Amino acid sequence: MRILVVDDDVHILQLVNIYLTREGYQVLRAENAQQALALLNGNLPDLAVVDVMMPGMDGFKLTETLTQDYDIPVLLLTAKGELEDKERGFLAGSDDYVVKPFEPKELLFRIAAILRRLDKKNQITIQIGKLVIDRRSFEVIIGEETLILPLKEFELLALLASRPSQVFTRSYIMEQIWGYDYDGDEQTLNTHVKRVRERLNRFETAVEITTVRGVGYKLEETS
Repeated sequence: MRILVVDDDVHILQLVNIYLTREGYQVLRAENAQQALALLNGNLPDLAVVDVMMPGMDGFKLTETLTQDYDIPVLLLTAKGELEDKERGFLAGSDDYVVKPFEPKELLFRIAAILRRLDKKNQITIQIGKLVIDRRSFEVIIGEETLILPLKEFELLALLASRPSQVFTRSYIMEQIWGYDYDGDEQTLNTHVKRVRERLNRFETAVEITTVRGVGYKLEETS
């Protein structure tokens, strides 16, 4: 997933970049609104993290532009916690805010929450390659064949299919499928991915689950 980070404080910019990169996100960095808007040509991000207090166009105005003109969700970074600033941010179209100084983990949690809400995970039917995934019946249809997968395998496949070619970090997948309080290890995820791959390999699906080493997994259409 691609995230745009806009902050005139280069130290904050670097810090946020480090933590987002570790989580597997692709980061676009800008020190002001003008630079941010220039980066949007051909590089539309999935989400923007925007500082409120910037010279020139401030974060509120940039948020209006990003949300209204580009339909990009925004998380605001602000040094103020007053209700008025929160209200201005939400009126400008922001999805959430984090008050400086912030814990990097809190920022990551809030980013994940926004992306989760905006994800296509609630889409009833997903079609990719030769697969049709029906969330109502928990069926995977391939041509005239209908597969009934175990629930966790179905949820894993549906999650990956909700954003084709998008890399999902292992931690994000674990949280989505098994929850924050899951006590198991990543071997559980590895096992489920292997099983889903084996099931799909029995058919001509025109899709493939790809491992992104050190990051996670993605589902891609094959030629």
